[in-house]
Amino acid sequence: MASQISKKKAKKPKPKSSKHSKPLRVHTEEALDEYFTSLNGDRPGDLYDLVMGEVEEPLFRAVMSFTQGNQSQAAGILGINRGTLRKKLKSYSIIQ
Repeated sequence: MASQISKKKAKKPKPKSSKHSKPLRVHTEEALDEYFTSLNGDRPGDLYDLVMGEVEEPLFRAVMSFTQGNQSQAAGILGINRGTLRKKLKSYSIIQ
């Protein structure tokens, strides 16, 4: 008689949050809505580059701080190649 082993998927821990916290997506949507409202009907240009520049730099700064400057760990957390991370860090003058 073969014993049956039940396979259970490991549960991912849920991030801690308070009752009043909003997902980053909601903050982003609200910021973009405010941005478009502030344009008063004008058409934005290079919006993708603007948004990426506004989001990437603080993201990289926060992750580098979290990893205490360890670029290998930071690249792993971000899911990008360390060379790509270094290029981005240089472009934002986070490293020289």
